[in-house]
Amino acid sequence: MDTVMLAIAAEDDEREYMRRQRSNLRKRYDILEMPDSEFIKNFRLNKPAFLYILGEIKDEFPPQKQGGLSVERKLAASLRFMAEGSYQHGAGKDFDVAVAQPTFSKILTEMVDALEKKICPQWITLRMSDEEMRRAKRYFYEKSGIPGVVMCVDGTHVKIIPPTRNRNLYYNRKGFYSLNVMMMCDDEHRIRFVDASYQGSNHDSHVWRLSAARNYFQHRHRNGDRNTKILGDAGYPSEPWLITPHRSPDVGSAESNFNTRHTSARNIIERTIGIVKNRFRCILAARQLHYAPLKSSKIINVCCALHNICLTYREDYLNDNVEE
Repeated sequence: MDTVMLAIAAEDDEREYMRRQRSNLRKRYDILEMPDSEFIKNFRLNKPAFLYILGEIKDEFPPQKQGGLSVERKLAASLRFMAEGSYQHGAGKDFDVAVAQPTFSKILTEMVDALEKKICPQWITLRMSDEEMRRAKRYFYEKSGIPGVVMCVDGTHVKIIPPTRNRNLYYNRKGFYSLNVMMMCDDEHRIRFVDASYQGSNHDSHVWRLSAARNYFQHRHRNGDRNTKILGDAGYPSEPWLITPHRSPDVGSAESNFNTRHTSARNIIERTIGIVKNRFRCILAARQLHYAPLKSSKIINVCCALHNICLTYREDYLNDNVEE
């Protein structure tokens, strides 16, 4: 009995020691003093982008209590998790952030809610300026020979743990539990739309049919815009504003040549999805989000907005070797 009590006391002492170590480290370590290359490696953003986001969300958090974590450190811990892709281990054990795992779980929920509220509406939008429209149409016409194309659409699966409710709806044709995420990008790899609310068993065409993006382009078409289109693969229905490839064309035919050009233009969305997943590895295929579908959906949305911020702040973290 005495041995058991001594072991429990030793564990308590170790936990208290680690708590004090983390607290002392937070007091003397300034994240922004980290070398630029290490900062980007840890958080995927450069310092100007980090400070911009910090300024956008700080009013969403109450004043810091004595001994509590600053918004800066909460943001750093959350970004570290998204970059690392492990189930809280990267942030919870990383002394650059110095946050215990139980504390981090609560921090991530608060931070994702704040980021989705403040960042996503600003940085993910279907609306394009006249100059953006002209640039995109020029890019896609050079690739495909199809006039009027401004974006591409595709779906991707993000692995999640089996949900407690309706889990069979999340089991996809690839053999794992997921969210079927629809993304759209422009000619600069910028995410223009994301819908991460659908269970993995849903088909891409179903997600598209019910999406706000379809309503947006349908509305433009019905109001007289016949020169704004998007490209999608064969999993999507052909519509006046959604150009898909021909099915089973003869080799060497005009339809086959059209499909080749179509694929050349459309592969930018596949590459964009790969870039997002490699930059924020918590949604990479080799990982798994250990959260309920709603929270997982929010994390995906935030990763897409952060990706767009990286593009604007010219943070080229990745090389050409991207994967889903």
